[in-house]
Amino acid sequence: MDSSSASLGDTTPPHVLVVDDDTRLRQLLQEYLTSQGFMVSVAENAHIAYLKLQTLQFDVMVLDWMMPGDDGLSLLQSIRPTHSLPVLMLTALDDTENRITGLAKGADDYLGKPFDPRELVLRLRKLLQRQPALALPTTPTLIRFGRFTFDRERRLLTDGDNLVKLTTAEADLLSVLTSRSGQPMQREEIVALLVDQHLTPRTIDVQINRLRRKLETDPAAPRYLQTVRNRGYVLIGD
Repeated sequence: MDSSSASLGDTTPPHVLVVDDDTRLRQLLQEYLTSQGFMVSVAENAHIAYLKLQTLQFDVMVLDWMMPGDDGLSLLQSIRPTHSLPVLMLTALDDTENRITGLAKGADDYLGKPFDPRELVLRLRKLLQRQPALALPTTPTLIRFGRFTFDRERRLLTDGDNLVKLTTAEADLLSVLTSRSGQPMQREEIVALLVDQHLTPRTIDVQINRLRRKLETDPAAPRYLQTVRNRGYVLIGD
């Protein structure tokens, strides 16, 4: 994915969502899977994972079972009616009964901890070959606001017939905002939904200002990308 937000083609890396409450393991998996050609998003609990699944497109998910709050199995059962993306359970619950339970509840594969990351990569690639993700979209692919159109699938912004160049961070932010067009979003919620986990609420403000310079005739009095007092930011679509 380049900074000009070019069309996503056949060379687009598969997007994996890693859901695990172990911070160190999330970081290790993010680094290793990235080195193996994946695009990686992470979530520390089922709630954040569910939000990301509603706003971003994923090809496969690596899901821990035992987490505080809702566990991985609960998340899996809640998404199965609307998502058919392959799910690999990665968990310390590695006995036969738990494997059977996980697979019966909708997991496509099961790998016990501790594990060899090379085996994880091989299993993920097998899942991607066997069953492409078919997550049902929760928002229209094309979002229009004024003279602008944002293609959420291809991550392209056009002004009439002209392509507007976006950085990767700007395209990510616009993808999140257009997923809730007309609904205010707190900065912290936006951060949780973005692929880049190093962003902060303050950097969201910076990215919003940069987007306004590309979208608004008068960035100081925005028409499309507005601030809602005590409620965050909202994109006003047609």
